[in-house]
Amino acid sequence: MLPIKQDRRVSMGVNGDLYFSNVYVNDSATDYCCNARFPYKNIIQQKMPITVRVLTSEYSRMVSEAAPTFLSPAGRSSSQTVLKGEELLLECIAAGVPTPVITWTKDGQELDTTNMKVKNYNKLLQIPKAAFEDSGEYTCSATNKIGYLEHTITVRIKAAPFWLEKPSNLVLAPEENARLVCRSDGIPRPSIRWFINGDTMEDATPVPNREVSGDTITFRSVTVANTGVYQCNASNQYGYLFANAYINVLHATPRILRPRTDLVKVIEGRRAWLDCRYFGSPVPDLRWSKYGLGNLEGNRFKVHSNGTLQIKGTRMDDQGTYLCIVSNVAGRDENKVNLEVKESTKILKRPDNMRVLRGTDVRLECKAQHDPTVAVTTTWLKNKQLSLDESTLVITNVNRGDEGNYTCIIKTEMDKNTASARLVVMDRPDPPTNLQLSDPFERSVRLTWTPGDSNHSPIKENLVQYDDDDWLPFKWRNLSTYPGNLNSVILQLSPFIIYEFRVIAINDIGMSKPSRSSANFQTGGAPPDAIPKNIQGVGTWRNNMMISWEALNNREWNGPHLKYLVWWKRRDSREEWKNATTWWCKYYIYDTDTFTPYEIKVQAVNDFGMGPESPVIIGYSGEDRPTAAPLNLRVSRIEATKVTVHWDTVAGSSIMGELKEYKVRLMGIGGLWLSVSRAMKSKAFPASGPPLFGVLPGLIPYSNYKMYIVVANNRYEGHPSNTIEFSTPEGTPSAPRSFRIQQRHLDTIWVDWDTPAEPNGIVTGYILKYQTVNATQGEELHVEGFPPNTTSFAVRRYDRYTRYRFTIAAQTRIGVGEWYTEESPHYTTEAYAREQVDLSTQGWVIGVMCAVALFVLILLVVCFIKRSRGGKYPGTYSHCGDDALNALIDKASDGCGVLLKEETKVGRGQTTVDTMMKRTDSDDSLVDYGDGQEIEFNEDGSFIGQYTGHKERDDRDTEFSENRSQEAHSPMANSPMSPIYSFA
Repeated sequence: MLPIKQDRRVSMGVNGDLYFSNVYVNDSATDYCCNARFPYKNIIQQKMPITVRVLTSEYSRMVSEAAPTFLSPAGRSSSQTVLKGEELLLECIAAGVPTPVITWTKDGQELDTTNMKVKNYNKLLQIPKAAFEDSGEYTCSATNKIGYLEHTITVRIKAAPFWLEKPSNLVLAPEENARLVCRSDGIPRPSIRWFINGDTMEDATPVPNREVSGDTITFRSVTVANTGVYQCNASNQYGYLFANAYINVLHATPRILRPRTDLVKVIEGRRAWLDCRYFGSPVPDLRWSKYGLGNLEGNRFKVHSNGTLQIKGTRMDDQGTYLCIVSNVAGRDENKVNLEVKESTKILKRPDNMRVLRGTDVRLECKAQHDPTVAVTTTWLKNKQLSLDESTLVITNVNRGDEGNYTCIIKTEMDKNTASARLVVMDRPDPPTNLQLSDPFERSVRLTWTPGDSNHSPIKENLVQYDDDDWLPFKWRNLSTYPGNLNSVILQLSPFIIYEFRVIAINDIGMSKPSRSSANFQTGGAPPDAIPKNIQGVGTWRNNMMISWEALNNREWNGPHLKYLVWWKRRDSREEWKNATTWWCKYYIYDTDTFTPYEIKVQAVNDFGMGPESPVIIGYSGEDRPTAAPLNLRVSRIEATKVTVHWDTVAGSSIMGELKEYKVRLMGIGGLWLSVSRAMKSKAFPASGPPLFGVLPGLIPYSNYKMYIVVANNRYEGHPSNTIEFSTPEGTPSAPRSFRIQQRHLDTIWVDWDTPAEPNGIVTGYILKYQTVNATQGEELHVEGFPPNTTSFAVRRYDRYTRYRFTIAAQTRIGVGEWYTEESPHYTTEAYAREQVDLSTQGWVIGVMCAVALFVLILLVVCFIKRSRGGKYPGTYSHCGDDALNALIDKASDGCGVLLKEETKVGRGQTTVDTMMKRTDSDDSLVDYGDGQEIEFNEDGSFIGQYTGHKERDDRDTEFSENRSQEAHSPMANSPMSPIYSFA
């Protein structure tokens, strides 16, 4: 069962009836049902189905158009009454062909729809709460192209009684006057009845000082007898009102009901309420003052009937003590209220709305100014949930969960202020989802996906990737990119490939994670579309040609069993094309003539057919060694470092291939001044034009060379030409080497240098220029010339602080060579100059050396005298190492080897050293200093005649000390008979 679709033609009225402004044939049905539902009990009542049959006779088909008529309400006018505050519904449903249009007016004017609604295609006018001003005449008009019809609804608004002034309780003192008022209104106007203690006023005991007049009771000079409960009843035909009022007659002293010395705090600029509730009978007089001076009334001050003092727009000077005084004939009472005015809390720095990248740090600040005498707290809320109690909120490593509205609440005990900011976290897009494939064709398919969340940065592009299920699974490749606003695209594909797709969304932040892969899709097969590239025909031997090309990748196969069909024929011949099929990307042709051109083409073939043919390219069979050599090799324009080479051409038929270049072989055969490398060097001259000459650079001046030339094709070089010899002339030399500046005396600078590394001829001399560094513009530049055998020069200084700049160059017969410049260092102190002086010429050094020599001579004389005594003395000694020996040389009194005590006695007839050990070439002996005779040793191991030898020393005096040092390391050094230990 389906609900009936309502429109301008078919609609339901407020009473539940279904209206057809006109009927169609398809309105016929047997199951129109009306369902009534009771919302409070969830009960549904269903009426029996109603059958509607639309007549289709010849006569009925002639009724094509009709003027409007009203289905509800009937007639031209009607009226409706509603109570104030209730809902008012006005309905107009009209019939006609075509369907009439309904419009509304009130009292001849357009409707003010501020407090009303027009529903059900203008058929229903709804006023939710009717007011007195809604009464009037409402006109609904039905219009179509055939006619116009109106219906007027007169609306009357009635009202149940409502209060204008309700009676209130009264506390009266004896002899006071008062009155009770019970004022109400309604339509029709309500009637008023009074009761006292539940009885009607007519039945109550009459009281002389009480007078009832309509809705008012007046009391004059009340007494205790007037105490009671008075009731008021206001009623009309639509309802009633009832109210009680208690009148109490008593005599009481004024009393303030608030605590004594109250404290009130208020924010500057706001209203202050100082309470002073009181009681007394008769009603006391109330008076407010500040510090007890004068009454507070008017301007910003207002005293209410309950005793409260209201201060509008408080200022700082309103602080102080306020006095409340109540009094009547029975007495007096007062109370003090202290008022403190505080500075309002203001937010000086509000948190800023922020858009940040995920992973960054965020700092939200909330700075406030507040009254220094009150405590303040700062609270942060995120999406109205408590977050943190700090004046500054720091969020590190922001993620998408941190996004939201952050509110800073600055709160004191008296007021609070808030500031909000929104944090937006920008991130890469979420991956697309729900990939679907549709509309498959031989080489295309439609891919559709659901975009992921852009994360506050619009998606700029969608990247579609594919995996073609080749030998490298899960290797995704880029297929194409599409604008970010698309989520359905047609993909152009290659034949005979199994595809799998995924999508990556891209925004300004970065790329999303890949989506889940789609289902597999396989395209149909087809002949190859691609043409093999980089086709070449090159000979690898003189009688063959290799045809090669780049293989098609697997995505270009378009089908299984890819092969290549190779075509070739000799150029400029009438022979037919020859072909062969191969699986590889090269093919060899044999038995060809040397360097013969061929026309070549290649096409790809698979099981579905043949692909397009490649363009015809020209290849050549193999090359052979050239059979002829260049003739008439000669040189011209011989310069120091280069020479121009000429030769005659070689016939093209003898090159046996493509002419590539002419190659010169060069070798040095000796220099006229310096030796020249004999290594063979070569220089190639490309054969790019008719000039058969070239410049050969890089030669060494003043040298002899020989050379020859060969012709070369792409594989071989030919026979050498005639060999010629030539010599290069002299050139200018390089700068002298090792230029040194020394100061050997305070007043002299010494310079010297070495010959040039590259003289490039015969050096005929040197030129030296020098000038002071701090020279003025007019300072003289000194120039000195030297012959080739002079390589030093001394300059006498003006003073010890002068520095010089030296420039030197060598020259040959051709001219002056490269210049070299250097400045003398700073010689600023006399101490530095003395360090440069030869120490051997200094007097103090000579004196020290003489003193040392005299001391050693005296020591040796003493030792000689002591050894010459011949007496017996202790022969025991202490063994020492090399360190002791050195000490013995430096200081004879160290005690190393000194006789300590007499333990043994040795006779004079002691054996010589030669009889104790065989002397070797490495042994050092003092025999060398005599006539070659053996030297006798005495009983303590010393030798006799140490200084009596007849042989003169051939070496310098220092040789003796060197021999002593060698003896210390000889094999006999540690022997008790070793002569080295005979020194005391």
